[in-house]
Amino acid sequence: MTPKPVLVLAAALVAAAANAQTTYRWVDPATGRTVFSDRPPPPGVPQATRREAPAAGGARQRSYAVRVAAEKFPVILYTTEDCAEHCRNGRALLAGRGVPFRERVVENDAPALDELKRLTGGEVFVPVVVVGREHFKGFEAGGWNGLLDLAGYPRDVPPNSRPAPAAAPETAAQETPPDGEAAAR
Repeated sequence: MTPKPVLVLAAALVAAAANAQTTYRWVDPATGRTVFSDRPPPPGVPQATRREAPAAGGARQRSYAVRVAAEKFPVILYTTEDCAEHCRNGRALLAGRGVPFRERVVENDAPALDELKRLTGGEVFVPVVVVGREHFKGFEAGGWNGLLDLAGYPRDVPPNSRPAPAAAPETAAQETPPDGEAAAR
């Protein structure tokens, strides 16, 4: 194939992906050629793949302010399995502000339990939210909002931004933070 048709094909694929939002890829059984299309393959085509293109203009991205705050001041929520109302309210506040956070359930996670005891002066008290190097024991919306405000997390989630992920709580079997992360707080 000469360079000109390759460029035309590449431009067409980029335009199709941007406009169609969904791209299908399959191998044509008659010719053996790979086909890219915005239309589904004919019935009976094996191993067809479908790919959703990202929303135009990055509309599903987190806002710049949230990305910067999350990079500089990561948020960790320490909980226990039997913490009900206060932990639920804390999760709701973080999600409502679009704050990405990691939840650590301390019962079966010795490193998380040790870190929690260090933060709380030796007692197991939950919820505890850590924003960068600062922490707040218990749930009090004003205190949590104050920490998040100081870290630069916006109070309102922009309408086109991606909501904070509903991350599953971490347990001992899941990955723990690198040693440098715990020391940075």
